[in-house]
Amino acid sequence: MRKLLDAAAVEFGEKGFHAASISSITQRAAVALGTFYTYFDSKDALFQALVQDMSAQVKSSAAAGIAQLHDAGEPSALDVEQSALASFLAFASEHKEIYRIIDESEFVDPAAYKAHYESTAARILERLQAGADKGELRDDLEEAHAWAVMGMNVFLGLRYAVWAEGADESKVSQLARSILERGITK
Repeated sequence: MRKLLDAAAVEFGEKGFHAASISSITQRAAVALGTFYTYFDSKDALFQALVQDMSAQVKSSAAAGIAQLHDAGEPSALDVEQSALASFLAFASEHKEIYRIIDESEFVDPAAYKAHYESTAARILERLQAGADKGELRDDLEEAHAWAVMGMNVFLGLRYAVWAEGADESKVSQLARSILERGITK
């Protein structure tokens, strides 16, 4: 199944949902057409699984960056946000197709599109509230703050991971951190 998901990411990323075909995806994956139908009923089902998979990869990428911070000690709330963004930028730089796939999911699978952003915002809100609980961030942070942080991260990713070659994730995440320092710290 992993080979099909990876091939679908490339195919959908290059051609979009409507122009991509099951036969092209199976050719990219170097699997038989029957293998496709072992895992998926349709191109729509594959696309839905791909959106969920990519969303999970974004989550894991950020979690891995944050875990490295915790291995080195007790990071501040801003360290955590900076690391999550730097990890996302690195992921998006390697998987530029994520933007096209997530954007198309708004029309192909609106429920997956909504779930991707809602779950991402929920993770950010949880981190912000943990920072507030530690006394590092304002105690009036709510869901809209998490969506604002996510919006900043999404557009920084688009500009510096997708449109720019060789952007410095550390520099961009430091800039985002400075915005957060002035906006949500105590």
